[in-house]
Amino acid sequence: MEAKANGASKNVGRVMEGPTNPMVTPLLTDLYQFTMAYAYWKAGKHNERAVFDLYFRKNPFGGEFTVFAGLEECIKLIANFKLTEEEISFICKSLPGSCEEGFFNYLREIDCSDVEVYAISEGTVVFPKVPLLRVEGPVAVVQLLETPVLNLVNFASLVATNASRHRLVAGKSKMLLEFGLRRAQGPDGAIGASKYCYIGGFDATSNVAAGRLFGIPLRGTHSHAFVSSFMSPDEILERSLCSSDGSSTCEDFVNLVQSWLSRIQWSKSLIGTFGETNQSELAAFMSYALAFPSNFLALVDTYDVMRSGVPNFCAVALALSDLGYKAVGIRLDSGDLAYLSSEARKIFHTIEKEFGVPGFGKTSITASNDLNEETLDALNKQGHEMDCFGIGTYLVTCYAQAALGCVFKLVEINNQPRIKLSEDLSKVSIPCKKRCYRLYGKEGYSLVDIMIGENEPCPKVGERILCRHPFNESKRAYVVPQHVEELLKCYWPGKSDKVREELPALKDIRDHCIKQLEQMRPDHIRRLNPTPYKVSVSAKLYDFIHFLWLNEAPVGELQ
Repeated sequence: MEAKANGASKNVGRVMEGPTNPMVTPLLTDLYQFTMAYAYWKAGKHNERAVFDLYFRKNPFGGEFTVFAGLEECIKLIANFKLTEEEISFICKSLPGSCEEGFFNYLREIDCSDVEVYAISEGTVVFPKVPLLRVEGPVAVVQLLETPVLNLVNFASLVATNASRHRLVAGKSKMLLEFGLRRAQGPDGAIGASKYCYIGGFDATSNVAAGRLFGIPLRGTHSHAFVSSFMSPDEILERSLCSSDGSSTCEDFVNLVQSWLSRIQWSKSLIGTFGETNQSELAAFMSYALAFPSNFLALVDTYDVMRSGVPNFCAVALALSDLGYKAVGIRLDSGDLAYLSSEARKIFHTIEKEFGVPGFGKTSITASNDLNEETLDALNKQGHEMDCFGIGTYLVTCYAQAALGCVFKLVEINNQPRIKLSEDLSKVSIPCKKRCYRLYGKEGYSLVDIMIGENEPCPKVGERILCRHPFNESKRAYVVPQHVEELLKCYWPGKSDKVREELPALKDIRDHCIKQLEQMRPDHIRRLNPTPYKVSVSAKLYDFIHFLWLNEAPVGELQ
């Protein structure tokens, strides 16, 4: 999609490409956004300056943090927001026949050149009620942005959060691979999941399309079908393999592997550990090693992990070692993963010691098989020897929670603050255009997020500030910040003179997310019974919220 570059030209810089998914157009919205736009236009209100906040009310997965994602796609949508003649014709047919032609002429003219977007940096750890995006502009145009930006942020943030929770449980040292393509909710769910799992801390994906689109590292070897497709070593016709340095050639790699298998079976440390292995499996392993001698990783549970898969792998790996190659490792896709990984590790160490193969004991062990956050936690408690986890279904589908629940609420129009009231306190909006800050304590951890009115003085390092719960009068605390971070930055300046923040590379977003999690106090991000993070407002904003609340709430009358 060609970018229209409809922001202020002095701020735009390079032309921005369209959203990753070409279905993300102005029509990716709910019908009532267009009916409201018509009603605004009919009432002459369509150009009134409005401010909307996009935020969520509750952290997902029973936790106390969320990772914000999807910003880049939102900005790409806004940069390219323009209705085509064909789209306008469809809207005309979809709205009641009483709609005036002048409205459709208005739709032909609109873009986001007069829209301003302020957002928290993508990959930041965020909390309920704090605006992730603040969108300002003509009310009809901003209203048309509501549904698509919610769509782009909700799933992205949910998946990134799910991925980061898996990373926290697995630990920093383990490699995490996203294997969810075949189980994801359609192509867009799969592509998005690969991107946002990477942001959340995963190391690589099996999704080739996502690798091409986003530069995410790719990982993958073979399936059970590949192993079971072989019948015997006799099927291997091309048996020669050149050494890694090119100095020599093994003319019969199959014979070399079989000699190693015999040596393993009769070695004094392993004798009696296993007998005859499955020869069709061995043929598959040899064939794969001949194809990828530098990237040999074997799926060892097609027939029997300990009696066949592991010894067959070891024989091939040792033959490769003779030629200067180092096998990558094994993958376990079924069975008692903790036990099998521990037993395989013992064999690897035994082989290293008995045959003098340096580093063989550290051969990588990967596990898959419908893993999730709970499984990883249980494996940690049992003790295991896995180095890498391939995670799919539960990760990309966010099986533990269907949606994040972001909302898009009007907080100001024509410089007049607006509030949405509810008997459910969690659904009461925080009015007016706000600035948001994160306050850090002496130990470097963030203490509290605070929202203040746009014209209030910003918090300063070393100066005490009163932080109040937005709705609970008794919850308040003084904070003396050691570091103050402003959260909302200008990512689309419209016609203002503000400098636009550049969208960072995906790898930088991922690094930022990991750093953010390190800056959180451990009890806020722990898996069980996490401590709620404090989100507050200034004393002045607290007073204004309650003044406006009383002003807008109807007074009852008792008979």
